[in-house]
Amino acid sequence: MQTSLAAIQMISSENVLDNLAQAARLIAEAAEQGAELVLLPECFAAFGNRSLVAIAQAELSPERPIRRFLADQARQHGVWLVAGSIPLPRTDDGKAMSCCLVVDDQGSEVARYDKLHLFDVQVADNHGSYQESKDYGYGSQVVCIDSPVGRLGLSICYDLRFPDLYQALRLAGADVITVPSAFTAVTGAAHWEVLLRARAIETQCYLLAANQGGRHANGRETFGHSCLIDPWGSVIADLPSGEGVIVGQLNHQHLHQVRAKMPIIAHRRFPPVGQPRPVNPDRS
Repeated sequence: MQTSLAAIQMISSENVLDNLAQAARLIAEAAEQGAELVLLPECFAAFGNRSLVAIAQAELSPERPIRRFLADQARQHGVWLVAGSIPLPRTDDGKAMSCCLVVDDQGSEVARYDKLHLFDVQVADNHGSYQESKDYGYGSQVVCIDSPVGRLGLSICYDLRFPDLYQALRLAGADVITVPSAFTAVTGAAHWEVLLRARAIETQCYLLAANQGGRHANGRETFGHSCLIDPWGSVIADLPSGEGVIVGQLNHQHLHQVRAKMPIIAHRRFPPVGQPRPVNPDRS
């Protein structure tokens, strides 16, 4: 059995309405190419926007503009949407969380993943320093759900550098793991493909990665190369730069063959990985 997966690559701005219009065009293109599940990139609706708490709070209002958009798009095109990341409020104090929502083809939200690992690093680019923990709270749960394309594991961008999370998703039964991202041009050139292929090989899962892909209005540059990688580590589809869509096939027979011929899970000598916890305490 084969199912079609799509990753959308964007060059998002601070303007939510402009970003949603761009996403709508690309979701329609993915659906026209037969995709059953469509992945949006990290920060697809608001890239570099400093009004994160206000955007998050708006998603709890009756208007909830981004969430309503996602529901409408999923219903209209009959696809499952993995909605990259958007800011949503934390329940205790309203601080923004970096959240990936999964919306089914009826427009219902069926899962929410809060980003576990926050990007607090120094990078040799024109931005220099990144501190996501100033803006977002830490997630605490691994999320893996049933979907029409198989068991679906969720992650976001910087999570890619932490293999324990991916092993936890594999042990939770993941067949495909999504990686919505906004990898910088510098870190992407050095590590993007090698990390994605390593996580696919280690977990024997398909990895579907949607990246931001170009120079943004605020001067930041993201790496692109949204892609689909199979459980043997082969790159099935790749989009080097610019906005666009990649579509590829998840072949369940190939997935089972890879796992049967090299039964890594059965060969594990270490105890199963438990629920990962944030490496650093929350600084809110």
